[in-house]
Amino acid sequence: MPTSTIPVPASGTQLLDQLWACQNARGYIRDEDVEACAAALGISEIEIEGVISFYHFFHRRPAGRFTIYLNNSIVSEFKGFERVKAAFESATGAVWNGTDPSGLFGLYPTACIGLSDQEPAALINFQPFTNLNSLKVKGIVAQLKNGVPAESLADEIPDHIRYVPDGDKAIFFRPYHPGSAVVKLPAYSPGQVIDLIRQVRLTGRGGAFFPTGLKWESCARQTNPVKYIVCNADEGEPGTFKDRVLMKTAPGLMIEGMIAAGYAVGAQQGIIYLRAEYTWLKPKLDKTIQQFRNLGYLGEDIAGIKGFQFDVRIQLGAGAYVCGEETALLNSLEGKRGEPRTKWFYPTEKGFLDCPTVVNNVETFCAAARALELGAEKILQTGAPDAPGTKVLSVSGDCRLPGIYEVEWGMPLGKLLDLCQADDPHFVQISGPSGICVPAAQRDRLIAPSDLSCGGAVMVFNADRDILRILTNFNDFFKHESCGVCTPCRAGNFILQRKLEKIEKGLAYEDDFKELIAWGNIMKKTSRCGLGRTAPNTLIAALEQFPAYFAAKAGNKGDGLNKNFDLEQAETAYDQFAP
Repeated sequence: MPTSTIPVPASGTQLLDQLWACQNARGYIRDEDVEACAAALGISEIEIEGVISFYHFFHRRPAGRFTIYLNNSIVSEFKGFERVKAAFESATGAVWNGTDPSGLFGLYPTACIGLSDQEPAALINFQPFTNLNSLKVKGIVAQLKNGVPAESLADEIPDHIRYVPDGDKAIFFRPYHPGSAVVKLPAYSPGQVIDLIRQVRLTGRGGAFFPTGLKWESCARQTNPVKYIVCNADEGEPGTFKDRVLMKTAPGLMIEGMIAAGYAVGAQQGIIYLRAEYTWLKPKLDKTIQQFRNLGYLGEDIAGIKGFQFDVRIQLGAGAYVCGEETALLNSLEGKRGEPRTKWFYPTEKGFLDCPTVVNNVETFCAAARALELGAEKILQTGAPDAPGTKVLSVSGDCRLPGIYEVEWGMPLGKLLDLCQADDPHFVQISGPSGICVPAAQRDRLIAPSDLSCGGAVMVFNADRDILRILTNFNDFFKHESCGVCTPCRAGNFILQRKLEKIEKGLAYEDDFKELIAWGNIMKKTSRCGLGRTAPNTLIAALEQFPAYFAAKAGNKGDGLNKNFDLEQAETAYDQFAP
């Protein structure tokens, strides 16, 4: 009989919470915990094992009383990852991807943890530790060994808001007062709220830039009376941390955007899907949600609107970049593996629990709230003619002022590089690894949907950084984060890795570069979801934008043979010793 003492919910939608409860109780998920969940939910243990194995942060074996996740993204790699890793290994006695003999410490790699402006960074029991070096690591570990809780040692995370537009043009980072958007709702009908969102031409701020008004209208048209609003707070793109700062500085703004969406489409329930890497932000979000309930902005008859009910809860993720894709996120919310769905239906038609669902990210909901608060005219006075408003960018890498930049759409790339005091910029990554790269010399390019369409991350690399190392790091990330369901993504990223290894060893020819582009285009056209379709973007762009770099790495004969292998000499040797 199962002997777990953890209470088990009767709904699969609570499976992630239950697994977290089991793991938090003992540091890992035991066999009896799996048995108890299976019995309570009426599903097989194999299915639960499949869910556990899908997520990076669930462990089936003890992972240490102090579980350390060290970020291995490219910014961290260039800022001293290897030295910090060695320091943790030495100080804790833990093996990489395992624990020390006593079981006190576990040491594991993880992808971007949303702290790229403060690298190298790590999470210890999901508390943030930043700007690490060998000496700091030694001190942290010594105090942990002496019984000091990780939360007492964790760093206070600065917001690093470096720039906002002049002349009262800031939209996001301007003074915020709770309820300033919600109190405007009684003056609008649900349809008028959608019209406002259309008027300001708000598009999704996660990178896809789908028209928000069109999405909300589609959900509003559905006849099913049960609808949901889901906030995608799972920003996992390496180099991206804008949503972290928005949630930390004005979490109510995000919630007001969700309330406005609920009013517009007729939803009564909102869910914030918060990435596990931001567990340390959850208490602040919980406090804000309760504050809104106390103020009458969540619950019944919100803002005096008779019959309008809406409430919000938080769902903690468990470490899977692909859950940033909306249908994978919905599967995760339902207690399933976070694999993207085949899109027979849009989420606005059949989303969470097959009910109409609006999924937008943190910045999008914040922008919607500001549109309601400030009005369309104010929003339309900023930005570019084809893209009104401002965009929040996370800037990191080789610059003296990494952090958050709220820029008007249409800002030249050169101005952003000057603002962040880029250090001899050479290679600029726009919109994270799934975006594109451009030479820093293209200073006149515009940060705008019509030119450099940026979902949120800008990484700056100087001329001393090896481009191949950047591309290899990106490829490792996508290969690891692929859910593996579709062959183009699963096999394609592996093939790209092998090609990059060949280049690194000095064995590549011109045909290899052509094949990289060909395989990349196959992935873009045939992958099941956005992960596979965007994974080769930077590699293809690098081959196009930095031809001299790759030309220097290509052989001359192009016959596909190992450059270090002399066929004629081998044949001669064979003839000499052949019987």
